[in-house]
Amino acid sequence: MPEIHGHRGARALRPENTLPGLEYALALGVDALEFDVTLTADGGLILAHDLIVEARTILDTGPATDADPLFPYVGKRWSELTLKQVATLDAGGRRPPEPFQDTFQAIPGTAVPTLGQVCARLAGAREVTLAVELKTDPSWPDAAVRRLTQTALATLARHRLAGRARILGFDWRVLRAAAAAEPAVPRVALLEQGSWNDPVRAAAEARDIGAAWLSPSVPVASPGLIAAAREMGLKTAVWTVNDPAQMTEFADRGVDAIVTDRPDLLRQVLDDRSG
Repeated sequence: MPEIHGHRGARALRPENTLPGLEYALALGVDALEFDVTLTADGGLILAHDLIVEARTILDTGPATDADPLFPYVGKRWSELTLKQVATLDAGGRRPPEPFQDTFQAIPGTAVPTLGQVCARLAGAREVTLAVELKTDPSWPDAAVRRLTQTALATLARHRLAGRARILGFDWRVLRAAAAAEPAVPRVALLEQGSWNDPVRAAAEARDIGAAWLSPSVPVASPGLIAAAREMGLKTAVWTVNDPAQMTEFADRGVDAIVTDRPDLLRQVLDDRSG
């Protein structure tokens, strides 16, 4: 039975990368909470999928200080903003709600959380894996990638959550930095369509840099890739699967985890399949 990984919490059901979203996914019984982490201008770690403050999921409420020259913050890079500025933002909606208009519930006034706040909330929760995707940009210098990775790992360790965490990255410099900083924390190599001409070769590269998991997108997750990953000793987590037929298909292929915006639906599909 594959693990159920709640994508950005439960993105189709509650605001993504927020405490209410993660708590809702936790209540649904996911095996892992997947969320995204990046750096602020003052070295803070916040949950955010895009490197730019995206109007689809974030609203300005007002400047952090009078006549702040960076306001409005929507459209700026997170790396330009301080934690004080980030704290003014409202992450509780989705505009427009598509493609989740029938399931998404907004929670106005929801803050953009820090990684520390998430860890504090989850430290006392039931046992669940934290799938922490570290968001970088190819233009970032290696030092910035190391800073993000090392700070994230230190935050997890401070809350005694390193033993329940996995570090994910499209930028495999993150995986190398994580291996150097905390080799006991498993690393997950993310793979998307178009990023590699030969996905099987990508699986071999992931194995060679010490990844424990290969996480391909649906278009890349062919039977051949899944079989090759298994032969190389890698577990597989396919993303993002919201269609019941695809959920069944990947479960039948023997993947180790399915990443979904609809953990409620995936739970139902897997229960029906096993029953």
